[in-house]
This record gives sequence, C-alpha cells and structure tokens, in this order.
Amino acid sequence: MSDSEELNRLADLHQRGVLSDEEFARAKDRVLNAGARPSASTTYAYAAPQGGAPAVNAINAFRRSRDDRWIGGVCGGLARLSGLAAWFWRIVFVALTMCAGGGMLLYFLLWIFVPIED
Repeated sequence: MSDSEELNRLADLHQRGVLSDEEFARAKDRVLNAGARPSASTTYAYAAPQGGAPAVNAINAFRRSRDDRWIGGVCGGLARLSGLAAWFWRIVFVALTMCAGGGMLLYFLLWIFVPIED
C-alpha cells in the first residue's frame, strides 16, 4: 500500500470517528516518517476503540494493575474495570479455587493473557 493510500485510509477512519485527533496525528506521523526512528516525545499508549459496544470497549481496556496487586495484579485490574473493591475479587478467586481449582486456573490464564497497565 502506498503512502497516499494509507493516508487516505487514515483520513477516512478519522472522519468516521474511529480515530481520535491524537491517534490520527500519530498514525499520520508514523506513515510520513516510515523507516525513521520515533522521537523520544512520541508515545504509543494503548487506547480503547472509540466506536462499538461498551462491553467490548471495557474488555479491551482491561489491564492488570501495577499498584493494587498481591501476586499478578489481576484482581486490582478487575477492581478498576468493574468498580468493585479488589478484596471482593480476591475472595471470588479463593472461592473458585476451593471449588475444584477453577479460580487458580482462571487467575493464571488472566495473568498470562491480560497485559499490564502502562
């Protein structure tokens, strides 16, 4: 895909509201400076998609916590996502672990597949 086609595609996404102004500027800069190293001031923070269902956006925004963590930060991330206290999620995982070990498996999988917050 040529640079002009890529810029047209980005402009279309920006016009439809899929990309915010900041995301559009970063993507445009990335296309125009292809092959060049990004500057120190350029940050590529994860942003949840603007359109779509709120549940999908919430799942895409789910990150493990760096601050509220005992083991892997999964319960702190769930607390931030759901608005419930982290201790509640810890009790849920302990209860699920006592019921055939499902909580331990679920926690381990979330620890592996959910990225840590920036």
